[in-house]
Amino acid sequence: MSNVVAVTGAEGFIGSHLVERLVAHGHRVRAMVLYNSFSSWGWLDSLPAEVMDQVDVVLGDVRDQASARELVEGAEAVYHLAALIAIPYSYRAPRSYVDTNVIGTLNILDAVRAEQTPRLVHTSTSETYGTALTVPISEAHPLQGQSPYAASKIGADKMVESYHLSFDVPAVTLRPFNTFGPRQSARAVIPTVVSQLAAGATELKLGALDPTRDFLYVKDTAAAFHTLGTAPASAVVGELFNAGTGEEVSVGQLAADIARVMGVQADITEDAQRIRPKNSEVQRLVCDAAKLRERTGWAPAYSRDEGLAETIEWFREPANLAHYKPGIYTQ
Repeated sequence: MSNVVAVTGAEGFIGSHLVERLVAHGHRVRAMVLYNSFSSWGWLDSLPAEVMDQVDVVLGDVRDQASARELVEGAEAVYHLAALIAIPYSYRAPRSYVDTNVIGTLNILDAVRAEQTPRLVHTSTSETYGTALTVPISEAHPLQGQSPYAASKIGADKMVESYHLSFDVPAVTLRPFNTFGPRQSARAVIPTVVSQLAAGATELKLGALDPTRDFLYVKDTAAAFHTLGTAPASAVVGELFNAGTGEEVSVGQLAADIARVMGVQADITEDAQRIRPKNSEVQRLVCDAAKLRERTGWAPAYSRDEGLAETIEWFREPANLAHYKPGIYTQ
């Protein structure tokens, strides 16, 4: 069987880390990158040459059926990460989230079905659960579309479920909780706090400080994807799995912890312009990943502090910090 695997959203934060892991484990990666006029392959541009020697970059778009079919052809597994993910922008342009997250997923499903791909690993999000009704959150927790982004991901997840039940597509869904680490978008709280403090700021204005999250280091997230792409079909196909640590921390406490680790005295306050609409804010997310552990043996290898230390070290490199605009944050 071919050792080629395909990754959508390969140029992104999690996608680029997954590409690194797949190459390290002997795969040749066909990486879909969304075309842009800057001749940029996103975070793939930052990967070492010896990694990129095993990567075939394909410019394409999951919203285009032909692009999806070309990407999937001959792959032994497809990791579908491409999505619009910024929650605040989903309030402004919800249709674009449906086009990319729902229709894009449908195109990948049709391609996988037509090519009889042995495995599809689809990406969900803990945002589909909304504010926790019970904790920790297991896969049986009700779904709540508390933002257009969350609703679009629920739609995508259900399309994957339907293609497995209707057409026997060998799909499995991973629902990571809040992933963090090097290369994460500045829209997220950890890179915004670290980048501002690394740039010399002593006052931090964030969104709501009370909501709690379960933060998973990106290398552990990549390992979860790879595990589901290679585990025996009988253990995972047709199933949905959470990935998280089972530990929660408030946004405000997290920011204070980062400042402590970086040795900075920081004044942390809320900015009303960065707070989500009242009924849209997800107040509490904490993961129950027992199912993933029991079926595959996966478990986080990094504590939150270990992940933060690696992330902070990465941000302290001037070339890395230059990618960010300290002060810009949307939760």
